[in-house]
Amino acid sequence: MELKPYQQYVINDLSLFLEHLQQTKDVKKAFYNFWTQHPKTPLFPFSGSAIEPYKNNIPRVPHICVKVPTAGGKTFIACNAIKTIFDAFTYDRPKAVVWLVPSITILDQTIKNLKDPSHPYRQKINSHFGNRVEIFDKATLLQGSGFNATSIKEQLNIMVFTFDSLRVKNKEDRKVFQENGNLQSFENLLDKDTEITLGTIIKYLNPLVIVDESHNAESDLSVDMLKEINPCFILDLTATPRKNSNIVSFIDALELKKENMVKLPVIVYNHQDKTEVINSSLQLQKRLELQAIEEEIKGGKYIRPIVLFQAQPKNGKNFLNEEEEKSNVQKLKEKLIELKIPDEQIKIKTANINEIKGIDLMSKECEVRFIITINALKEGWDCPFAYILASLADKNSAVDVEQILGRVLRQPYVMKHNFPLLNLSYVLTASSKFLDTLDNIVKGLNKAGFSDKDYKLTDPAMLEEAKRQEPLQQLTVFSTSKEIPQDITSDIDASRILAPSEAALPNNTISEIEQTAIQQNEAFERTILEMETIDAITLPNEIQQLVKTYGIKDIFQKQAGQINLPQFYLKVPVNDLFGNQEEELALEKENLLEGFALSKADTNIEFDSITSELYKVDLDETKKEHTPTFIRLDGQIKKSVMAYILDPSKKGNRVKNFTKRIMDIVGNMYPIPDKEIEKYINRILEDFKDEQFDDFSNNEYTYTDKIKQKIRSLSETFAEKKFKDFLDTDKVFMKPSFKLPKSISPGDTSKDITKSLYEKEGSMNGFEERVINEIGNMTNIAFWTRNIERKGFKINGYINHYPDFIIQTKSGKTILLETKGDHLDGSDSAKKVRLGNLWSGKSDNTLFKYFMVYENKGVDGAYKLEDFRNIIKEI
Repeated sequence: MELKPYQQYVINDLSLFLEHLQQTKDVKKAFYNFWTQHPKTPLFPFSGSAIEPYKNNIPRVPHICVKVPTAGGKTFIACNAIKTIFDAFTYDRPKAVVWLVPSITILDQTIKNLKDPSHPYRQKINSHFGNRVEIFDKATLLQGSGFNATSIKEQLNIMVFTFDSLRVKNKEDRKVFQENGNLQSFENLLDKDTEITLGTIIKYLNPLVIVDESHNAESDLSVDMLKEINPCFILDLTATPRKNSNIVSFIDALELKKENMVKLPVIVYNHQDKTEVINSSLQLQKRLELQAIEEEIKGGKYIRPIVLFQAQPKNGKNFLNEEEEKSNVQKLKEKLIELKIPDEQIKIKTANINEIKGIDLMSKECEVRFIITINALKEGWDCPFAYILASLADKNSAVDVEQILGRVLRQPYVMKHNFPLLNLSYVLTASSKFLDTLDNIVKGLNKAGFSDKDYKLTDPAMLEEAKRQEPLQQLTVFSTSKEIPQDITSDIDASRILAPSEAALPNNTISEIEQTAIQQNEAFERTILEMETIDAITLPNEIQQLVKTYGIKDIFQKQAGQINLPQFYLKVPVNDLFGNQEEELALEKENLLEGFALSKADTNIEFDSITSELYKVDLDETKKEHTPTFIRLDGQIKKSVMAYILDPSKKGNRVKNFTKRIMDIVGNMYPIPDKEIEKYINRILEDFKDEQFDDFSNNEYTYTDKIKQKIRSLSETFAEKKFKDFLDTDKVFMKPSFKLPKSISPGDTSKDITKSLYEKEGSMNGFEERVINEIGNMTNIAFWTRNIERKGFKINGYINHYPDFIIQTKSGKTILLETKGDHLDGSDSAKKVRLGNLWSGKSDNTLFKYFMVYENKGVDGAYKLEDFRNIIKEI
């Protein structure tokens, strides 16, 4: 299973935060820079907003949060995040994860899935850590079973606990912090006077901490517990971040709907009484099931829609004791059986009764269509077949669905179904306090990470009627001492309820619900289609007001709308039902590196020039393109690691050990396969003499940097040659594909300069401002815009090149301009100017032109500023 696009955005955000952390070595600054320089949603954190300044919850420990709604795949995101985070540390540290969950239910579910070799969670982690992975619960750790001083160095160790099990509250919990003879193998790793307990070992491991459903872990006790673990990094995952959360990624509901993860919107209908609620539930369930059967006949997957009947919630003083609870739900079950519903189709799940334990609700053999609950189906219970939440609360109560609304939102099989009614979920109520009920529905959506935009009333008139009626109802005095009836079915009139039938036509209420559902589904689909058209992630609701956007000035809208910049495309063969076809895809660098055999390439690298006096650098002082690290490997730790690698008794493994070390420092060089890089490094090291290995140990990052530069140079040379071959053989061609966006969000902006396309433009350096100011004042220029790095237009060739400016002349020509200060190195510039000229030459050269401009000096193909001024005046 691969990451959905929005899940990949989360991992990208995490990587970007780690880059800023690497550059600043300060978590507070890194968080600020992350948001102010974010490529998609730049904003300025300030108190009282969705993104506040960084809160230093655990001193000196990066503690960040990811907000993903219910059914968004938080656990799978966490599985992918582990490698991303550990890549930011030195390679030889113990790979330990403490995974915290809020309940026994989620604990059992998490351990089961992480241990299962066939489950996507475990498969993904295995692929990242070479199958060297072990999952532990508390009992296994206390026994020391498979957990010892050797195993912690050789594998990724994931330790799953509930929050409470690490809080010292009772005798059982204290075992984590009591001396333990089963863990004696750790004796040499701990300080001499340190008591050997599971707690001290976890503290020594300095683990990555993943907090699932982190909104449950905000108390002072929880913070103290996190401090006690001694984490190196804390990653919170939740649909509802709390006030102390440092959020680095938001996912909007529409992203989940776009990927068919959720059944949205929620269709809400308020009935006159509980009898109508039951009647509508039975009829709607039958209608959905008939559509599901028809869908399966036409090749779709098996679905058996389930109704969740919610009996009176435990609300305030109106609580039910165990006997009352049993009596209520049993009587409701009897009432349903009285309506000719088979007993095996009805199950009860409350705090005291669990009739669905051990049942696979998604199995074809399962008969269950109705589950009676109160509030037992909370976090950790998932059944995508749950479609209808029918509340049987007292008429005078506000329906409280906050705790379990999220249980009906998950989409079966994560796919769009052909019948639109199967793509939404439904809440049926009967409440005279409908405004309060809607408020609770919104709270339920908020709890699941959604908003008030994600539910729709079947009849909007319900809301207006409720606004008129409820002020009158507030004048009526209801007895607060009134007890809930022992029999909640006493006011249900079975004679008014029709047994569901395949032949029966839908009544007016069901027709109304279906019609609204279809209309709202179409509206969501239109919105999603618009999203796909602009190929962008939705701006999350929470930060829409914080991200400053600037539109195109009215005077330029017509002309700007006609610009369509060409990019390089590749024809790719595709086999489908109609035989061999060709697909046109935007060119990516990986297309140009097919056949690149790095392992056989030239290994001549000038290492002789390396001296610690002239060129000494540690990885955490290098630029962000390196694998980031925010813990330096030095002092005694570095000496011990190098002593091990250089040990004469291990001379045969020296090349292997150094190769592994270099591989970890080099990091990911996609699309070059790791195996090719490993073979190439092996070839380099095979010729090393003893003194070179010694020198390497003192200047390891400098050596690695030289190797990485060589690999990059070889790959770019290969890609450039392949690119030119593709152009010459017409495998690569030009295709208009980039339209100027209607608005931009550049974050930092520049001073106003005449003829700018947008109301505000992105920030620039002094030379850029000077050049574009001169251009803007030329009479033949219509407008210009600052092309934003990583967000705007790119020339996609053997490198991705984002020219600094896009300029439009009054004669209709479009100019791409790259400016270079004289102090800048020309090696990268030479590649850019060659690519820019190829782009211009392969485009319609009468319409599209490319220039690189230096103030005085330059590279071949570039212009001095004075010469460029004279040329552009004539275009």
